Amino acid sequence: MSKQFVIHKKEVAYAGFFRLEKYWLTHTLYNGGWSEEICRELFVRGRCVAVLLYDPHADKVVLIEQFRAGAILDPDKAWLIEIVAGAIEEGETAVEVAHREALEEAGCIIQELRVISEFYTTPGGAAERITLFCGKVDSTKIVEGVHGLAEEQEDILVRTVDFAEAYRMVESNEIDSAIPILAIQWLALNKQALQAQWVS
Repeated sequence: MSKQFVIHKKEVAYAGFFRLEKYWLTHTLYNGGWSEEICRELFVRGRCVAVLLYDPHADKVVLIEQFRAGAILDPDKAWLIEIVAGAIEEGETAVEVAHREALEEAGCIIQELRVISEFYTTPGGAAERITLFCGKVDSTKIVEGVHGLAEEQEDILVRTVDFAEAYRMVESNEIDSAIPILAIQWLALNKQALQAQWVS
């Protein structure tokens, strides 16, 4: 049997900074037939972009740190070390958002972009899908300090670190947000080939 699902009812449970939708649905089963009707809440955020900013000449990455509401249940972790990221607005492409967010959040210009992967962040209850990039930058032109848009209440601390230090931060769990962990581990596996391509 082919995999299918049928939505019987949908309602918006909450619409604010984010959106929560509620679905009643049935789906086919691996052993045949259909499931009973199930009810699921879905956190709707749509498509987003994240960019690991990397200087292949200096072997440095750009990290940001900011307050994250999703971590407030662990108060000591409410400020997370991450990489540049943002939502794709209507009419924008993932590439355009990567360039925009790099400028807004880290004050830097991306010279080249490479797609690392596209994936769902937590599909058990959220619709968010990420396009993850590695972006070539010149770390000598990056102004460290506080960046972000005041109208979006952003308060983002930017710093440039050696790749080895960023990788150590992953290993020590100092970086404990999934997207930068994925990006830094990807760079660890692909850094030599990327340097050969971008430095030349």
